[in-house]
Amino acid sequence: MKFKQILAVLTVAALAFTGCQKANKDVDTTPQNGSSIGEVSGVWAKNSVHEIKGDIIIPEGKTLTIEEGVTVLMDATAKPEVVIKGNLYSLGTAENPVKFTVADAYRTAENKFGKLWGGILAGPTCAELVLDNTILEYGGNTTSDASTSVKMGLYKATAGENLPALWFSNVNGKLVVTNSIIRNFQEDCTYIEGGKIIFSNNVFYTTGVTGGEAMNFKSGCLADVAYNFVYSCNTNALKLSNSGDRNPQAYIIAYNNTMVNTGWRRPTAKGGSVWLEATVRADLYNNLFANARFGIKRDPKKLEDSRSKNDYNWYYGFDQATVDQFQVGKNDIVPGGTNDVRGTKAGDNDPKFVNYPLNNSETSPDYNTTWDFHLQGNSPALTKGTTNFTRHHKAGITLSNGLTYTSPEPATFVGAYGTKQ
Repeated sequence: MKFKQILAVLTVAALAFTGCQKANKDVDTTPQNGSSIGEVSGVWAKNSVHEIKGDIIIPEGKTLTIEEGVTVLMDATAKPEVVIKGNLYSLGTAENPVKFTVADAYRTAENKFGKLWGGILAGPTCAELVLDNTILEYGGNTTSDASTSVKMGLYKATAGENLPALWFSNVNGKLVVTNSIIRNFQEDCTYIEGGKIIFSNNVFYTTGVTGGEAMNFKSGCLADVAYNFVYSCNTNALKLSNSGDRNPQAYIIAYNNTMVNTGWRRPTAKGGSVWLEATVRADLYNNLFANARFGIKRDPKKLEDSRSKNDYNWYYGFDQATVDQFQVGKNDIVPGGTNDVRGTKAGDNDPKFVNYPLNNSETSPDYNTTWDFHLQGNSPALTKGTTNFTRHHKAGITLSNGLTYTSPEPATFVGAYGTKQ
């Protein structure tokens, strides 16, 4: 056994003897047998710390379960990628989330858009992936010819691509992202190319330097997207597309989401809130657009499926320029239903957030965690939603480890948050 490996074993044993979990660093990701990939699986125990100094991979047929309170500390010099060929279950709690992050010294304003590690890249053999009460932050590194993802043909398999926080690519797989936070990434938060999917109760902010969506779904996806909050992503909160021509046809049901200031930092045709294209089928209900660019918009050259529906959505603009750009008949805005709330004058239909300055800069990516986007008790948006539609995963997505996740019931309020309980 190499001296370095012996030393690592003795170190872990000494830490176990002293009962010190905080300094648990039991993942050896140094090159082995000439490979730059460290294989990991099994269980990372509650509240342990794992320093990742090189690319790691969960092998096909293997599983890694990450328990609550685990910190996955990415080396900002090595900028590791997390490659999943097997299964990953990241199972935090609200009080004790799992965190994929970098050392405190790198968590600075200069690094607000990350680029300090890669992302979680789930290849076509990844059958199940769960991010529950998990924080992903400060990643989105740009690939090179030396990147493991490029060598393995993952994601876009080319150098010069900005990695998303999460890529998933199994049309027969199961993907759940719930109660989680994705922040401080260079471009896309998620890029999803297939699967049975639930995205619920997540928060996205401070993402996208020159491009990037919060949630980007392609062909092969059957997704329920509900109770998510998106603040000032560079481009769209939701990019919904059937590109790639995988089966099944992409069908996204998005309801009770709140989008604030989205799309203004990419002043092109695509910058906005919800983008529909390439025969995607999309049903959109109970979504709240506050100072967001465009609202629901289509690619006029690659139209969405004619069966798509949208109604009971709420639009607010603090200034007239914002209100003008989400009017039907302009900017390829998709007509909504008779129950949409869409004023024509600045300040119409104030949703009455508990604590947020509605005149806040639309182009600032900076997020204040003291803001509160619940609705006040006198908000007119509290009764303008609908529950009269069917979602994909009402019966739940059951995983091989026995867990079942169900897409949440829709609410009669609009947006991701009702009144504060």
